[in-house]
Amino acid sequence: MARGLIDQVIVGADRVARNGDVANKIGTYGVACLAQVHGIPFDVAVPWSTVDLACPNGAHIPIEQRSEHEVSHVAAGDHEVQILTDGVRAHNPAFDVTPARLIRAIYTERGTVKPVNEESLARLAP
Repeated sequence: MARGLIDQVIVGADRVARNGDVANKIGTYGVACLAQVHGIPFDVAVPWSTVDLACPNGAHIPIEQRSEHEVSHVAAGDHEVQILTDGVRAHNPAFDVTPARLIRAIYTERGTVKPVNEESLARLAP
């Protein structure tokens, strides 16, 4: 991005809230922030079944918490090695939430949501 080699970012999502916030794998939010800093459009492509109009915004999207063990230990041949000091806790969410304000458009089989907001999403609802 910093070298000007990226023209557009398109990601999928696991859930889209009514206001256009999206939940996707960890790291998506960071990529959206970087795209904004570099003036690169950040778009989301999802099937309409991913849109949850009953969920008001990203703060209400349930985020799966993965096991601390996944980040506190690493495989080392035929055994595991603990890489965190005893007593140190790890937060390991499976998803992060990208706010609608960072998203230029959401593409679905029903049409394009642009601008990304509650009204635009509602226009595509059955």
